[in-house]
Amino acid sequence: MRINCPICGARDRREFYYMGADDFLDRPEAGDQDAMHRYLHIRENPAGVTRDLWHHEAGCASWLVVDRNVSTHEILGVTLASKVAS
Repeated sequence: MRINCPICGARDRREFYYMGADDFLDRPEAGDQDAMHRYLHIRENPAGVTRDLWHHEAGCASWLVVDRNVSTHEILGVTLASKVAS
């Protein structure tokens, strides 16, 4: 699988570190223990298209949001996380 880093270009997925699904931006409020438990420990395992956070660890050190099909490993889009969060 190759990920097209917006800064470095197409790279092998071994240069990247998978950080998790797209709920990384939906951290619950402090003090809600049930919501925090679900956020940290209860994960879905979907088939099909997902939106994930990846870190270009062996490259430019950018954080990327990657849209991909986990069934086929097809990369549908890559965006800098700073552009998604703003």
